Amino acid sequence: MAKANKADKSAKAKQLRKAPLKTPSALGDAARRDISAELNALLADIFALYLKTKNFHWHMSGPHFRDYHLLLDEQSEEIYATTDPIAERVRKLGGTTLRSIRDIARYQRLADNDAEFVSPADMLAELREDNARLAEYMRKTHALCDEYNDVATASVLENWIDEAEKRVWFLFETSRTV
Repeated sequence: MAKANKADKSAKAKQLRKAPLKTPSALGDAARRDISAELNALLADIFALYLKTKNFHWHMSGPHFRDYHLLLDEQSEEIYATTDPIAERVRKLGGTTLRSIRDIARYQRLADNDAEFVSPADMLAELREDNARLAEYMRKTHALCDEYNDVATASVLENWIDEAEKRVWFLFETSRTV
């Protein structure tokens, strides 16, 4: 009898390990699939933008080094701060999130910059354009959330859009020569 009980517990443990990660959601399977896919693409873009911002932060040079270095450090922290809430939102919807650097590369739409040298002006311009693109991707995701009546995701996207637009503004004003 003890042997049968042990076998039964082992079978239940195996079954639990195979249990799907499908968190219940009132939004339905289509919303789960579509919004999770869009949020994962955003998450990949945000990781790419975070790393590019840190890269430029680390490789900044020139007469405005300190100001630009600090600006990019602040912006990278703000960008990184969105990663966990996005991933958690995907999980709340019942989806799964990115799992690796390979996943990030597969989904990201923002281009990497592996150049040996990038001038400070070009760094700021590239980050400005990337943040503007990110805000546009977020707006498209917001529209998708509206289609599915996902007000929770739409609400947090509004704050992240505002943050991206603020970064665009700061990068634009910082790089102005007149």
